[in-house]
Amino acid sequence: MNRRTLLRLAAAGTGTAVFSGAIWETALAAPAQPGPSPYGALGAADANGVALPSGFTSRVVARSGQTVAGTSYRWHAAPDGGACFPNGSGWTYVSNSEVPLVGGVSALRFNADGSIASAGSILSGSSSNCAGGPTPWGTWLSCEEIPLGRVFETYPQGGTSAVGRAAMGRFKHEAAACDPVRRVVYLTEDETDGCFYRFRPRTWGDLSSGTLEVLTGTTGATGPVGWARIPYTDGLFWATRNQVSAAAHFNGGEGCYYANDVCYFTTKGDNRVWAYDAAAQSLSLVYDAAQAGANAPLSGLDNITGSATGDLFVAEDGGNMEIDIITPGGVVAPFLRVDGHSGSEITGPAFNPAGDRLYFSSQRGASNSLLAGVTFEVTGPFRR
Repeated sequence: MNRRTLLRLAAAGTGTAVFSGAIWETALAAPAQPGPSPYGALGAADANGVALPSGFTSRVVARSGQTVAGTSYRWHAAPDGGACFPNGSGWTYVSNSEVPLVGGVSALRFNADGSIASAGSILSGSSSNCAGGPTPWGTWLSCEEIPLGRVFETYPQGGTSAVGRAAMGRFKHEAAACDPVRRVVYLTEDETDGCFYRFRPRTWGDLSSGTLEVLTGTTGATGPVGWARIPYTDGLFWATRNQVSAAAHFNGGEGCYYANDVCYFTTKGDNRVWAYDAAAQSLSLVYDAAQAGANAPLSGLDNITGSATGDLFVAEDGGNMEIDIITPGGVVAPFLRVDGHSGSEITGPAFNPAGDRLYFSSQRGASNSLLAGVTFEVTGPFRR
């Protein structure tokens, strides 16, 4: 038995995460493989159409076009990327709207007991807001997935108007992840030849000015990489992804998540999860569907998040509508599945601050309509 197999079996058998961050990444000699989930097999779908492991339950917290329970706010269409933020004794879940021309972001605020306290808009007038990422100072970066798309810094608790951050570049933005150690923001690009970027603010915590850089190296390869400055960040006459000849290109950049010196990001075009080790400035593969065999459980890779124990949770755009777990021991397995929504996609996975509730959406619901989105909450014995 090799070291990698031993690590996988140990993590699955003990039900605890052994590694996190850079240690997690370097523990794997090759991409993750299908195996037994630490949470066990999925049961039959519940009344909400969600199949979960034993001990977990789901509830619907919002539906597109319908008033959020206990509020007067109508939930937005096509819910996409999301994140949770502390809010007094409760928390706030923010969700993008991937609708052309009218996009925006909504916030769903919860009391300490999980009941809904309020809901409202924190951004309007944007377009096709897809994914994004939270900042350490408590704002949400909402990204427009359109040519010359912008990044908007929004304020989950309300009371402050959203601001476009032009210095972060104009391109088909997907997701963002903050690295507080190097004081940079990583950015993905949803193009078949997209790039992986980092934005270095002039002052950490202020995204109004700074330097945009692109990852350089051999396209599609792992190993040492570098960074080069993007000369013209507005992308108007020269797309940012074409300005640096040494730039590495990726097939459809999607979700992005940072933890402990490693930025994980997904590419939907080739069904991969990448790991950029910022300390070592190297790139490796956490998951590759082509190397996971004929029955690879994870495809259509999209949004990604993680838990405090080092587990990654990856949502599917298509596939069989799952959120799959990738454990620190190198196991990839289904964590949940939404049945009857085959024309939709899973979006916005995010844990509340305590790590005992997971939020996500079926963007177009059972009828495959932008106005049929459903936002869910899952509770249960998450590894913490």
